[in-house]
Amino acid sequence: MRQIKIIVEKHPDGYVAYPLGIKGVVVGEGDTFEEALADVKSAIKFHVESFGSEVLESQPPVLEAFVTDTALEI
Repeated sequence: MRQIKIIVEKHPDGYVAYPLGIKGVVVGEGDTFEEALADVKSAIKFHVESFGSEVLESQPPVLEAFVTDTALEI
């Protein structure tokens, strides 16, 4: 069993989830938090089956994740 940090975003039309620290793009979605989380877990398993466990070992582990707002002059 491996611990993976997952970001889950709430949007007006549902939820989007994606893992941190995995090589490649893996995304899950759903109408609820739980559906998005289940979908991304399934997508991660498929990603590892398709590309091998190296996708999990290609980057240093994510120790913590933060969300912040910042002002940007554009």
